Amino acid sequence: MRIDVVSDVVCPWCFIGKRQLEAALSAWGVAHPDSPRPEVVWHPFQLNPVMPAEGVSRDDYLRSKFGSADTGRLYGSVRAAAREVSLDLALDRIARQPSTLRPHALMAVALQAGGEALQSALAEGLFRAYFQQAQDLTDPAVLSAIAQTAGMGAADIARALSDEALQGDVAEADQRARDAGIGGVPFFVINGRVAVNGAQGEDALMRAFERAATLPEAPFALLG
Repeated sequence: MRIDVVSDVVCPWCFIGKRQLEAALSAWGVAHPDSPRPEVVWHPFQLNPVMPAEGVSRDDYLRSKFGSADTGRLYGSVRAAAREVSLDLALDRIARQPSTLRPHALMAVALQAGGEALQSALAEGLFRAYFQQAQDLTDPAVLSAIAQTAGMGAADIARALSDEALQGDVAEADQRARDAGIGGVPFFVINGRVAVNGAQGEDALMRAFERAATLPEAPFALLG
């Protein structure tokens, strides 16, 4: 089984969805102990595709988008859902809303260089850095440190952060997702056949796994 996840590293629901996916994968393994562990591949989606590389003030961003920078009011449902999957989010400490083009370029190179395990480790590192440690993802040094901790090599990190053609490929992949009708994330596609839109929970993912297992696998349509 293959699971393709369209996601953004500054989307709190995507971090929550990652935990829900992990719980579903664990449950799937218990229910199907003789089956190989499903492959999980992450794909880019930018919540703010026109965000400048230097990002913007988080408070200014929230006021512009929601009319308020009051994280207590804006993120009540997010915090409640995060607690359900044992996530503590530092939403009130985030100072900068970043462009996620370079983080997604790192994710793409991680998959190329180390496969799904390295890419997943990097996804976890980026989510933790932003939502739990309030790190500035506009800072190349911060991104480099996160990638190094995940296990990426220096040359691969440098290429991801500086290669404009690679970053252009990421932007094109993002646009393909939009052209396919994906307007929100996380968006899970199982075996290229069954989709789950949003962080609907472990049970919804398990139902999708079970349904997809009865269908022939198809290529993931958003791959370039």
